[in-house]
Amino acid sequence: MVANSDKDAEKQKKKAVALKYDREKDAAPQVAAKGAGFLAEKIIEVAQEHGIHIHEDADLVEVLEKVEVEQEIPLEVYSVVAEIFSYIYKVNKSKKA
Repeated sequence: MVANSDKDAEKQKKKAVALKYDREKDAAPQVAAKGAGFLAEKIIEVAQEHGIHIHEDADLVEVLEKVEVEQEIPLEVYSVVAEIFSYIYKVNKSKKA
């Protein structure tokens, strides 16, 4: 999943945080990549190329951008991220059926 911080790049620099999660290996989702400006655009571009879900939530990005890459997300946002991953798993499962 990639969280995108804004819809209007003219007002503020675009930010993105990519998360990864393997239910069988990981205790919690981890930050896989993060960046602002050009790097955020590249993260979003790669996600789109690979059909990865992009969720726009500026508040979530503000929290996640403080987490180091390869570090688990904080408990404070776990429930929000868990809901997003749950939705993604359901959509992916329905596409395979």
